[in-house]
Amino acid sequence: MNRTVSITLETADLLQVVDAINERAEVWEKTTEFLLGELDTSHDFFIAEECSDSFEAAEIAQHFRNIASNIEAQLFEYSQKKEDL
Repeated sequence: MNRTVSITLETADLLQVVDAINERAEVWEKTTEFLLGELDTSHDFFIAEECSDSFEAAEIAQHFRNIASNIEAQLFEYSQKKEDL
């Protein structure tokens, strides 16, 4: 059962969380590309995440992107409310 949880952080800290989540999404996106044989690893050091296949990797990447987008949307909504005060 999923529950909504409210946490209180300073804006700068929350932006750091969003940045970290986006980094995780990028690693999973690269894992997807790697598993599909589409990632050029000749220039960068890269360790693929463990998963069953490229489909699973893509789903996990999208989940991280959705989390980041949700947080960003809430930050935007909060900033709009603060401006209205």
